[in-house]
Amino acid sequence: MPGANAKALEKAKTLPADVLLLDLEDSVAPEAKADARTAVAATVKARGYGRREVIVRVNALSTPWGRDDIAAAGEAGPDGVLAPKVESGSDVVALDDAMREAGFSDDAGLWVMIETPRAILNLVEIASAARDTRLTCFVLGLNDLAKETRARAGKDRAAFYAAMSLAVIAARSHGLTVIDGVYNDIADAAGFEAECRQGLEFGFDGKTLIHPSQIDAANAIFAPTSEEITRARAVIAAFALPENAGKGVIKVDGRMTELLHLEDAKRLVAVSEAIVRSQNQ
Repeated sequence: MPGANAKALEKAKTLPADVLLLDLEDSVAPEAKADARTAVAATVKARGYGRREVIVRVNALSTPWGRDDIAAAGEAGPDGVLAPKVESGSDVVALDDAMREAGFSDDAGLWVMIETPRAILNLVEIASAARDTRLTCFVLGLNDLAKETRARAGKDRAAFYAAMSLAVIAARSHGLTVIDGVYNDIADAAGFEAECRQGLEFGFDGKTLIHPSQIDAANAIFAPTSEEITRARAVIAAFALPENAGKGVIKVDGRMTELLHLEDAKRLVAVSEAIVRSQNQ
């Protein structure tokens, strides 16, 4: 949600989104940065977004606005910060230090945009910084990556398959959440749904959205299906049977099922139950 758009910040209170990204960066013109920062800080302080996680996207520390953005966000107390143009582990450490100095609580998360060639080359280093910092999430930024690489992604985003897979693999190697980038053509609902399904196949946890009309489709596609939930519960129940105690491999509905499938089943059920809880709040 653009931080300079009061109507958008108010509209966000009604949206069935898991996370609200209140933006001080790309969607805000340089002359509007200070006013947007004040508006976003006041909005966060008002605590009007209910169950939704609130993340403030700040400007980079290398810009004239970045440190002031983090200081204002620290005082307001969002759930975390999303930082653009992160390219190294040292960038993550610097952001973590800035958040600590700004008074962020220990449980406030640091999200980082992966959107430059250097970031792709340094994915392992960036993800590794999670061991000693509050880093919790990668957000893929393919618009900037396309500009920097001069690649033409096309409808299938083939030019970025390597970057997408490497971002997911690096994130998973350090227990991070990883979110797919935006889909720019708001009017193309079919194209958006196809890209969501592609992101799910690549292993992304969700999608960054730029318009409320995209929320329902993203929620439906990234949520476990009823068939997946039924299968997951059957796997959990089968491994819980006394006769299967201590076994590493069993048959469930005729399929060979290992402990790794049990772990994934538990994750799917936890996601499903979290969705139900959020819908009932």
